[in-house]
Amino acid sequence: MTQPNILFIVADQHNAKVLGHQGHPDARTPHLDRMAREGCRFDNAITQNPICTPSRVSFLSGQYPHNHGYYSLSGPNPGGLPNIFEHFRAAGYFTGAMGKIHCPEYWVEDACDVFHESNSWRAGSIVGRSAAYTRFLRERGVEQLEDHILLPEFGERGRQSIEGRPSPLQFDESQEGWLANTAIDAIGQAAARGQPFLLHLSFPRPHQCTTPCQEFWDLYDPAALSLPPNADYDLAAAGKAPHMIASAKRWRESDWQLFEPKTFEAGRRRKLHGYLGAVSQVDAAVGLLLDHLRAQGLAENTIVVYTSDHGDYAAEHGIMEKAPGICSDAITRVPLIWWAPNRVTAGRALEATVELVDIANTLCSLAGIDLMETSDGRDISGLLRGEDGGADRIGLTEFAWSKSLRKGQFRLVHYPRAMFPDDYPAGFGELYDLQADPWEMRNLYFDADYQAVANELRADLLERLITTTRPRTVSGVNSARFDQPELNPQRLQRYQTVVNRDGKINPALLHSAINKNYL
Repeated sequence: MTQPNILFIVADQHNAKVLGHQGHPDARTPHLDRMAREGCRFDNAITQNPICTPSRVSFLSGQYPHNHGYYSLSGPNPGGLPNIFEHFRAAGYFTGAMGKIHCPEYWVEDACDVFHESNSWRAGSIVGRSAAYTRFLRERGVEQLEDHILLPEFGERGRQSIEGRPSPLQFDESQEGWLANTAIDAIGQAAARGQPFLLHLSFPRPHQCTTPCQEFWDLYDPAALSLPPNADYDLAAAGKAPHMIASAKRWRESDWQLFEPKTFEAGRRRKLHGYLGAVSQVDAAVGLLLDHLRAQGLAENTIVVYTSDHGDYAAEHGIMEKAPGICSDAITRVPLIWWAPNRVTAGRALEATVELVDIANTLCSLAGIDLMETSDGRDISGLLRGEDGGADRIGLTEFAWSKSLRKGQFRLVHYPRAMFPDDYPAGFGELYDLQADPWEMRNLYFDADYQAVANELRADLLERLITTTRPRTVSGVNSARFDQPELNPQRLQRYQTVVNRDGKINPALLHSAINKNYL
């Protein structure tokens, strides 16, 4: 079998429950449903950060935020941090990144043969929308109608709106349609060069503005939409976090609605209507790509991965967007589907907890190239091939001052005491039994019957943070015990210490240190 092509597709802000094959009562996602049937899906895939840039740096580098250091949007170049594009390019791949890349500046661009940042505001890897997409819109005479980040009829008040309405653009003019066609062109460029491809395609939707094209808006009857079971309940009585209670209150009481009727009930139904339509629009773009691979005879030698950078409340808990993200499984858990004929056991729905940092080294393993030593993620290709395992795996999501840990049926959220000193001077946390309470409507953190579980998860969290941290210097490590750096392009020797190319010491070296006096 020749070296496989790779198509790594990411949607922005896709709630893992909003898929037909997940049993959502309304969502129409026929292409993703078929992809899941023909491939393998992980039902407990955990993102490493609940906002865009930190999550993307994590899955493109394979590192946790506590190692790469990004906890906010965009930011300066990370200076030496390897990414999957340069790693696969060094292995002979044609590389490309297209869509809402939203990474630190010039971290991705120079490692790609094709690069298009299609995000329509100054939040991308450089400063804005792809020149090629802008030319395309101008040639069609529709540039003024582009409405992903801004509802132009409302001016600045329409920026990043949660409101929903149909877009006046045709599907092939939307970012999803244009990006799918641009990726198909890039596949042709790789073929012309005789190279396998690694293409990262990042769709801006279903992130707001929730403005799907008319054909996808029309798939849904607003009067018949199903609100989630946790849309209306007493958050305070359930023991939810103070900032989550405040956020839900703001959504109910503020005047965020732009269309009539300007009530909370009408507004959230428009949001949900637009969100579902946007999910279906992403689904259609995925279908366009998969159909192209099948038609061109590429399906048998292409690995396709579909996931999202983080979730969306999608009206859960009375919240319309994604903040505060650490609080909810709706944000920390994401879709993860692998489709690869002959490489993945088809039709499996796996319960094992996996993380988005696992994607990088799993792709390396499936492609038969060296794993990335700078990645914190595991190779889960064995799970994809039908092997057992993963029962003890945990999933870590991080903000700078709060951490969420998923293990089996439980999810813990840890906050420092200084997070809520007035409301909880002795400390606050969250614990949910997702088997008994999948919509997270009862915080068990202070329940006497669950203290052993909370203690176990706190210990697991501390262990994971300590043992995965990548120091720049450390005493007790004998670098002479490891391969000489000149024989391994991922390593350097600096002042008697072997480090990876990001200048940090691989945690694996710490496990086998002879002298642990200073470890």
